[in-house]
Amino acid sequence: MIASLDLAHAASGKYTIEAIQRIGLQANGLMQAARAQVDIAEADVVSAAALPNPEVTVMAGPDSPRLPEIDTGPASMQRQVTVSQPLENPFVRSARIGSAQAGVEASRANLEQVRADLAAQLRVRTYEFLLRRGLAEMESDIFNLMQEIQRRIKLSVDVGEVARFELIRADTEVMTAASRKEAAMLDTERARIALLQLTAGALEQGFDIEASLTDPVELPSLDALRADLPGSNPEILRLEAERDRASLRIEQERAAVLPSVDILYSNYQDKQFTSNTVGLSLRIPLFYRRSGEINAAISDAARVRETLDYRRFEVVRLLESAWQTMEIARRRVEMFEGGIVREAESALRVAETAFRLGERGFIEVLDTQRVLRNARSELLQARFELQAAAAEIDRLRAHYPKD
Repeated sequence: MIASLDLAHAASGKYTIEAIQRIGLQANGLMQAARAQVDIAEADVVSAAALPNPEVTVMAGPDSPRLPEIDTGPASMQRQVTVSQPLENPFVRSARIGSAQAGVEASRANLEQVRADLAAQLRVRTYEFLLRRGLAEMESDIFNLMQEIQRRIKLSVDVGEVARFELIRADTEVMTAASRKEAAMLDTERARIALLQLTAGALEQGFDIEASLTDPVELPSLDALRADLPGSNPEILRLEAERDRASLRIEQERAAVLPSVDILYSNYQDKQFTSNTVGLSLRIPLFYRRSGEINAAISDAARVRETLDYRRFEVVRLLESAWQTMEIARRRVEMFEGGIVREAESALRVAETAFRLGERGFIEVLDTQRVLRNARSELLQARFELQAAAAEIDRLRAHYPKD
């Protein structure tokens, strides 16, 4: 059902944020590489569980007398077949398989981390596109306003009501507004290209977004997020798998100190005798007991444990920082929406009316227009920061549209 909705949006050229995330998670090359790492780790489990192959040695050659005066009859052939089958240490084997399985879990957690990072990046880039488009629309409105004021001033100059200096100033403001409008439109296209890049060109060139910077941000409480974070953050899960793998590597290296055994079977035949022998071959670690490998495994396990402890602490702090950023942005949005923008719009309307009636000059209109422009820019930026902070929280807890 969800896939059909995404296809319907794609056919219309309009995409929701979830649809863009799904498309990006399917098309992005980094995702394909992370999936390949999981396949490699699963193949390593098969290799780790494989039994050692037997070794067969065959030797054959002519059998002839060494002394000519000894007549032993016609020359014959002798041959010897030896079969060697290693008996694997069960402790080494179980540790090796467990380490490979932990590697699979680490690769899957890494894939989840890549997914969460990419989904958050797609979400932020989408809202950045909406931000740039909103700024471009604002600059276009200002440009239209400056053109209207320029037209009125030109009429006043033609009839001799105002000095030509006012028209020169109006022309300058129109050119400045046109420059800002063009720059804002180019920034919008740059944000569009960034989205196309993240989705590997899977979006249509002239795509549109079914979303807004005013979309509601609904998240669990900070305490609930803090409690669920250790079990959902992909980096913590990956480091936990790495810790398990490092511990199993220590067991593997310690178990490798035990003697290894090979079962031998040999069959010998010549023209007189046939013999079958069975024996054992032992490799005893007498002079070197793998102290270097064991110490390296212990140090690596300590490194992973310390990294895990630090990242657990750091991820919680990142969550709290993103939460505070979100709350600050929310207060800024409420402040600008609650009165600053409306008051600036009212002031501009009053200044425009007074300008048309000849009660105020061009400078008053410019001043109120700049105040409104700054207020609207700050409001758009605060809305974007609110959405970006929510995306960062979702990234930390790996919350994104699943397949």
